[in-house]
Amino acid sequence: METNRCNIIKLQNNDYHDVKLIYMNEKVRTYLGGIIPEEHTLNKFLDTLERSRTGSYYWVVRLKSNNDCIGLVSLDKHMDGQHFEISYEFLPNWWGQGYAKEVITRMLDYIFNELHLTKVIAETQTANHSSCKLLENVGMKLEQTVTRYGAEQAIYGMEKQSWDTRAI
Repeated sequence: METNRCNIIKLQNNDYHDVKLIYMNEKVRTYLGGIIPEEHTLNKFLDTLERSRTGSYYWVVRLKSNNDCIGLVSLDKHMDGQHFEISYEFLPNWWGQGYAKEVITRMLDYIFNELHLTKVIAETQTANHSSCKLLENVGMKLEQTVTRYGAEQAIYGMEKQSWDTRAI
């Protein structure tokens, strides 16, 4: 898959070193439970690869211009067991430049028009104002807040009908 500026590529074994930089970045992991210690990064990565073979989707986001890895995006069953959840992690150098919006918009198109899902959700801490704003900017609506992992979480949702009728 691709966007104007990025390629979205299925996660593969040779992505480990790029993904490790995301796992260990304090800014990226601020609202995700903290960094993953280096000694656990390989097991986390291998677990993610295994999950990508059993019904979950994981991609690296690379710049078209130089193939640098700038983030991860995933689609996995949400803990509610009913819906798929879209998640993303981008390296701080690429924040605020529209890359995440570009990628998430493409992913929503993929979710609704290629996977033919009827609804997708995203969960983020309410304290993560940038993530909440991103989800609203791509058309997702706040459905509820819950306390989980010791913090207030915002659960956003979007249904296919909303995607099909959105103003572009």
